Amino acid sequence: MLTEQVYTDLRDAIMRGEFVPGQALKPQELATRHGVSLVVVREALVRAVGEGIADRLPNRGFAVPAFSDQRWQEIAEARRTVEPVVLRMAIERGDLEWEARVRAAHHRLSRTPMHVPEEGEYFSEAWSVAHRDFHRALLEGCGNAVLLDSFDRMWVASELARRWSLNRNPARDLVAEHRGLEEAALARDADAASQALAEHLTLTAAGLTDGCHAES
Repeated sequence: MLTEQVYTDLRDAIMRGEFVPGQALKPQELATRHGVSLVVVREALVRAVGEGIADRLPNRGFAVPAFSDQRWQEIAEARRTVEPVVLRMAIERGDLEWEARVRAAHHRLSRTPMHVPEEGEYFSEAWSVAHRDFHRALLEGCGNAVLLDSFDRMWVASELARRWSLNRNPARDLVAEHRGLEEAALARDADAASQALAEHLTLTAAGLTDGCHAES
């Protein structure tokens, strides 16, 4: 239970930008911060590494992933390869209940503010949750638990990249992108939906690369 709490707090802090890319995650400092043992902190850090939101560095401990084009492009490539295929399966297999879940998830996403003043420049936590739920709802009709587990792992691993990318590319019309995904999926247009999802993921990757180049 303690490990889960520390992991959740650490994940949320990283996602909020409390730790910058490449910053060391020092077990002793985290143990003091959370009032727990080093064993608990190390277990939480190992889980964070497994989820892709922290790196384990040889002889140097743990750190937030460094900003790297190649790393995030590889994650984006994996998602572009897998998720459009899973979406196609969902459209072919999804029933009326799946359609209802997709519609409800999109409605919630479209009604949730992307930003709230108290959470600064980053996307709001509520919007981030709604965003993830919408993308997962699109795929759930595939009926394959293994593929959905793969989505869950890739989503967590790509979440930092997505937030950094979208924070750097405010001109994107995310509302239109998500609406297009919902409309194509519910119209049972597998070709259009798969293409829209691939383009959606490509824009995230491109935004990250452009942002990095703009700062270099």
